[in-house]
Amino acid sequence: MNNIPKISEAEWAVMKAIWNENPITSNRVIEVVSESTNWQPKTIRTLLNRLVSKGAVGHDGKGREYKFFPLVEESVVVKAESSSFLSRVFGGALKPALAAMVESEKLTKEDIEELKRILDEKQGE
Repeated sequence: MNNIPKISEAEWAVMKAIWNENPITSNRVIEVVSESTNWQPKTIRTLLNRLVSKGAVGHDGKGREYKFFPLVEESVVVKAESSSFLSRVFGGALKPALAAMVESEKLTKEDIEELKRILDEKQGE
């Protein structure tokens, strides 16, 4: 997991757009990210360039039209970030992390059933 680039909170919005629409033009990234933020196009382009520099995003292009695509899978980055968060905030201990999250969030009956299913599967491993 060492070669997984660290993605800042702001860069996540750009990565989500790229993961959802792959490949995607910079103008489309700006359009998508602008729907959920008040960032200027220049800010979004800067974030996009940072992601390219970090090796999280690649690009192909001719002329002024570049298409961007992820170089890292979303699930791999999510797993790495989750592990990092768990280590930083809970000293790597899963039980208190789960307890804190479950206690602080409103869960539907379906959410609870899904969590039970996941735990039952883990128990069977």
